[in-house]
Amino acid sequence: MRVYCARTMTIVAALYKFTAFADPGALRSGLLACCEASGVRGTLLLATEGINGTIAGTRAGLDAVLGHIRSLPGCADLDWKESRTEATPFGRMKVRLKQEIVTMGQPGADPAGAVGRYVEPADWNALIAAPDVAVIDTRNDYEVGIGSFAGAVDPETRSFRDFPAWWQANKDRFEGKRLAMFCTGGIRCEKATSWLIGQGVEQVHHLKGGILKYLEQVPQEESLWRGACFVFDRRVSLEHGLRQGVHVLCHACRRPLAPADLDHPDFEQGVSCHRCRNEYDDSDRARFRERERQFRLAAERETTETGVSSNDKSG
Repeated sequence: MRVYCARTMTIVAALYKFTAFADPGALRSGLLACCEASGVRGTLLLATEGINGTIAGTRAGLDAVLGHIRSLPGCADLDWKESRTEATPFGRMKVRLKQEIVTMGQPGADPAGAVGRYVEPADWNALIAAPDVAVIDTRNDYEVGIGSFAGAVDPETRSFRDFPAWWQANKDRFEGKRLAMFCTGGIRCEKATSWLIGQGVEQVHHLKGGILKYLEQVPQEESLWRGACFVFDRRVSLEHGLRQGVHVLCHACRRPLAPADLDHPDFEQGVSCHRCRNEYDDSDRARFRERERQFRLAAERETTETGVSSNDKSG
């Protein structure tokens, strides 16, 4: 009789907390040790303003790490968003020290002090349908390119650092409007709304828990979301119900690609896509080809040694 073993699902937790860490460097080794001992992988960022990151592992492993994080100063009420996937979306565990846990480059932004008004996912549709509300997507252009809320303003920024300059150049467009802002998990809106309040903007709201919480809680038939949500791990994109999307990454520019993009004449696996073909020269592409060749050789060796393709391993 043939016996089938059920595949263990990996749980992915996206988290952040703005809180004052007097010495984030002193927290790093203990946090990394807890993650490694618990078999958890991913990336966590520590700064004097708090913690941010996405991690993945078993239920028991994640519970151990989340318990450790909740024991850190100001993190007892830590909130996070969970999704599930068959294969771990991370290759290893990293705990990094940063100047900011989400880089905006505006020292006056203090989410621990003041942020915009939170809007629950269940109330978001009614807010953004109001005629006096302007909806602003605070994410980068390549993220907006695969999905956003219907009618949302796209600032077309290449990085979050560009948002303040965009606002200063465009703020007159929003005179007399209430602002409704959103991002992937909520962290960029925390900082953006805090900064806007410092600029004198009074009527600013943001989606609590971000797009991920909206896609988890709002039924697809009632949803105003269009497309997929980019995520910064191997899954690349998520759809309603937090199901993994169809996108893959261009390994040259790290932008998301839809299945149809793989048929574009400028696409070369690991080397270029139609968006970045003119951003690199021949020496760059030669380097990318060699990198891709090394990746293939490593995958072939792993398959030969283990009998399991690296793409099939659950981590």
